[in-house]
Amino acid sequence: MADKPLRDRIIDTALHLFEKYGYHGVTVDRIVAESDTSKGGFYHNFKSKDELLYHIHDVFITYALTKAREAYESCSTPTERLYAIVQSFVKVFHLYKPHITVFYQESTYLKPEYAELINKKREEFKQIIFRVIREGIEAGEFRPELSVEIAGMSIIGMVNWTYKWYNPDGPLSIEEIASYFADFILHAVLRDPEHPAAAQFLLRPIVE
Repeated sequence: MADKPLRDRIIDTALHLFEKYGYHGVTVDRIVAESDTSKGGFYHNFKSKDELLYHIHDVFITYALTKAREAYESCSTPTERLYAIVQSFVKVFHLYKPHITVFYQESTYLKPEYAELINKKREEFKQIIFRVIREGIEAGEFRPELSVEIAGMSIIGMVNWTYKWYNPDGPLSIEEIASYFADFILHAVLRDPEHPAAAQFLLRPIVE
């Protein structure tokens, strides 16, 4: 850890301590001691322990939102957009597993001004998914009887639960898990999963 930039050492140390002892069970002094820095080094990077907790929350939410924006802009159809968003969303739980664990344990301790910033990004992410589903229905790619809100929240809720069971050392890679999620979700929303344009986004049938 000593080879890492100081800011990264502080974050990694805080993640470990918050996950083990809880936000209120950890002092700045302890973070400073275990990250092998000084109070000056800590406060040069973060104004307070509250800002550090905000950063831990913000980094993975910003990543997920950025990837969703990129998918919306770069993909040409609602099916392709939803596939790309689900893929990147699932992979967040591998890239930022400690951050997300701390988020679900300690998010109630975010100060209101920081919680507002996080919630604004979460809302934008949600609205991108809603927009993709709505446009998929309008384009005739997704089932017309779907409720945009229920379908969207079901996708978000299902993927979010990954943090409870995902094991980086498990038998499936995060890429394989993401493909399973994408296949399951697209089969649920597509008007015609057998359409050739959708086939590239679905799992290949197992030939016995």
